[in-house]
Amino acid sequence: MAKCELTGKRAKIGNRVSHSQRKTKHWQKPNVQKKRIWDETQGKWVRVKISTRALRTITKKGLQAAARDAGVDLG
Repeated sequence: MAKCELTGKRAKIGNRVSHSQRKTKHWQKPNVQKKRIWDETQGKWVRVKISTRALRTITKKGLQAAARDAGVDLG
């Protein structure tokens, strides 16, 4: 199952409701991508599975600051 390593986003389950009010299960999956991101502090590439929303945050703040805000240790 898709899960963002930085924000912890997972798939959500809901119902699709037709005009006649019949309900069928529906999954809303996050947009998770596998990326290689350069870590300035360690001086090496880090391979992570992150959502595109988290990727925008990393672009804005930097990898270490985004991980620190999310409470994740990239060790």
